[in-house]
Amino acid sequence: MEGVKRLALLAGLVVLLAGCGGKSGGSKTAAAPSGGQTIQVKETEFKLTPSSFKVSKPGTVTFEATNAGKIDHALEIEGNGVQQKIGSISPGSSGKLTVTLSKNGTYQLFCPIDGHRAMGMQATVAVGSASAGGGGTTTNQTTSTKTGYGY
Repeated sequence: MEGVKRLALLAGLVVLLAGCGGKSGGSKTAAAPSGGQTIQVKETEFKLTPSSFKVSKPGTVTFEATNAGKIDHALEIEGNGVQQKIGSISPGSSGKLTVTLSKNGTYQLFCPIDGHRAMGMQATVAVGSASAGGGGTTTNQTTSTKTGYGY
C-alpha cells in the first residue's frame, strides 16, 4: 500500500509541474505579431553564436534559439524600451522569441539564467544604422507564433 501512495504522490507532482510550464522539449514562444525577419541563434556553454546581428530596419524579429549545450538555457532581449524573454530551453531543443524592435539602435540579447550572461552568453543586435560590430545572418521569412510560458 505504501508503494501505491508514493506512486500517486509522484503522479500528482508530475501533473503539477507540467501545469506550471515544465519542459516539454518543444519550442517556446513569446507572443508577438506574425511576420518579419527570422534570425538563428545557437546557445552553448557559455556563448551565443553569432555574437552580433544586424537588422536593416525596425520591425518584427523572431530569434530561433537552438540549445546545442548540455544544460538548460533561455533567451532575453533588452534595449530601447524592449524587454522580452522566453523560458528555459532544454538541451537539444529550440525556442522562439518574437519581438517588435520599433527603434533604430542597439539591443542586448542574452541568456538570463543565473550567471550565464556574465560568463559570455550575450550578443549585440544592431537595428538600422547602429553597428553590431560584426556580421550575423538574417533571413526574411514569415512566421506564426503561439503564446508560451514566460521565464
